[in-house]
This record gives sequence, structure tokens and C-alpha cells, in this order.
Amino acid sequence: MGGTTLTDFLSPAARDMQPSGIRRYFDYAAGRKDVISLGVGEPDFVTPKPVRDACAAALEKGRTTYTPNAGLPELREAIADYLAASFRLPYDPRDEVLVTNGSSEAIDLALRSLLTPGDEILIPEPCYIAYSPLAALLGGVTVPVETKAENGFKLTADSLRAKLTPRSKVLLVSYPSNPTGAVMTLDDWRPVAKLAAERGLIVITDEIYAELTYAGRHESIAELPGMRERTLLISGFSKAFAMTGWRVGYACGPAELIATMLKIHQYAATCAPILGQIAAHASLTVGLEEKDRMVASYNRRRAIFVAGLREIGLPCHEPLGSFYAFPSIATTGLSSDAFATRLLDAAGVVAVPGQVFGPGGEGFIRCCYAASQTQLEAALERIYTFLRNV
Repeated sequence: MGGTTLTDFLSPAARDMQPSGIRRYFDYAAGRKDVISLGVGEPDFVTPKPVRDACAAALEKGRTTYTPNAGLPELREAIADYLAASFRLPYDPRDEVLVTNGSSEAIDLALRSLLTPGDEILIPEPCYIAYSPLAALLGGVTVPVETKAENGFKLTADSLRAKLTPRSKVLLVSYPSNPTGAVMTLDDWRPVAKLAAERGLIVITDEIYAELTYAGRHESIAELPGMRERTLLISGFSKAFAMTGWRVGYACGPAELIATMLKIHQYAATCAPILGQIAAHASLTVGLEEKDRMVASYNRRRAIFVAGLREIGLPCHEPLGSFYAFPSIATTGLSSDAFATRLLDAAGVVAVPGQVFGPGGEGFIRCCYAASQTQLEAALERIYTFLRNV
């Protein structure tokens, strides 16, 4: 390669991408004994037995082939039926539903289908860490829209309006929120939707935590009049259905956008794994009661853990969705990164520093309460002891 190195051949956008701040803490804790992890957002449940049994039966029958690129027809139909019945969101399974390799691939496909270099994508922060790096690979410009604890980390039309420019193209939202646990109601969405329509924005709504809504039902911006035509809904089976390793997600939206995403999906992935799709279909046909049981368990843990955080001196807004608490650590005088590092070193508790979810997360830590009640109570005791010695 002459005087060059392999690094010189790398795409600058890929080369300069930062590793996941969540995984950094997870890897740091790996190999340490007696660590309680509240870091990675993964259910502590295994995939329910009826779902595993359906997959095992299919494997025994030799169902190990490719599927149609868009996904098994029966799964697409089940997804459409489920969204219509549970969330009042009607989609045609033939051309408005695409099955993907987890919701992560759906997000990537959506951004690749919509963004050209210089386009601005507006993202409420704190937010899931993958959005901005994926947009940057495409030359998209991320415009963070601040949300605040005193407002329950909700997106407001005023905060969105302040960040709009002639280059604004996509609004990417995710409620219930990772990392804050915030939710949006239809009343919250109405002024945002009105502004998005007035300014011609396409909306991507990541609703992977929709089922994990603890006060009433989940409400989507796509439900509002005129928004279904300009909104892409993304979700999947990892979180509420305890299927993180199966890698099955989906995107639902206007047929033209789904068709464009499908073309990229055909070349990049061919299809989602057939056994994962079979398991996902079983989750929607014989696994809904198990899903509800797991959600009820998370709700009980949420109440215990959030009350415990407040009792030991960490203010925490009420997380009404997902399975994360986002307590403030501002009273300690430590940065989020310093707090999380010292908490792991001194107390053996893994939490994620809030700033990895955007600058607005500084002064907070993210704690996943999808752990056993025993572990959560032990973690609270350790954090309390740690706080007394900060």
C-alpha cells in the first residue's frame, strides 16, 4: 500500500464513529464477579415457552429456508392485525409492512431511504444512541431537540420549531423513550404533528417500547389525522416479547417508502431469519398472555425501583414507559461519566452515564429495571452506600 495505511482507505464517517457508550460499560464490567448490571436494556425473561415450542417444531420440520424478502406473509398479516387491534393503526400487510432484522435494521433502512447529504434530521434528546451515527454515515446532519426533566422529557412544538431550518427533512421520535421512560399522549402529539405537517417533515417513530406503557395505552403520532401518510412506524419483538436474540423487527408505513426500504433490504440482508419470524408469529398468536405477564412484572419493579431511588436521595421523574429509570445525580457534583465509573468501581453496579444519550443527558444516569426484584433491591442498597461516601 506504499506510504499509506489501511486507515487511509477507511470511510471517514465510519472511521470516526464512536463505539457504543452503553457497550463500553457492559464490556468494562465483563469478567468481574458480584456485579449487578442495570446497563444493557435486555429483559431478564427468556422467550416464553409456547414461542420456543413453535420454533422447535418448525425446526424439526426442516423450516430452514429463505423467506420472501418482505417477510413471511402470515407474519406480516399478524403484525397488521396486532397493530390494528392494540394501537388503532391499520396497515395493509401486502405492501405496507416490512419484516426486518430487528428494529435496528428498520431504522437503518429508513434513514438510507430518506436522507441525502446535508439533509437535517431532528431528534429529541436524550435519545437512543444509534440514531445520529447512522445518519452521519449518510451525510445527514443531526439536529438535537432538547427535552427536559421538568416537562417529563416530552417533545414540544415550541422546542421543535426553534430548530427548524429549510434543510429540515426528517423528525425521528421514540416514545416510550430510551433512556428516559417518557411517554407522549395524543394531546402531546397534536401540536407537534401540526407543525410537522406544516413544515413538510417525514416522521419516523421508533415504538419498540410501545407495549411497555404503564398508564393507559400507548398512543402514536401516526394515529392523528393526516399523519399516517407521512409517518413510518418501526417496532419489533425484542423488548416486550423477550426476543432480543431472535432479531426480528418491522416497519409499517406508506407503500412507496416501504417499497424503497425493501429494495435496500433485498440487497443488504435478503430476509430476516425464518426461525425468528416463526417465533415472532407465535408471539402474536399464542404468546400475548405471556407478554402481558412480563409487562406487569416490569411495572411492579418500576414502582419499587423508582421509589427506592427517591428514598436514597436520587430525584427521578416518573418513567411511564420502557424499562428504564433516569435519575438525576446532579446533587453529587459528579459528571455522569465520573458517577457511573465510580459506582462500578466502588459498588459493583453498572449504570449508563446520561451524556451518551446526548448532551441533555448530562447529570443523569440510565438504570434498566428489567432485572430481578432481588437484584434491584441489592443495587439500591449499594447505590445508597456509595452515595454516603461520595
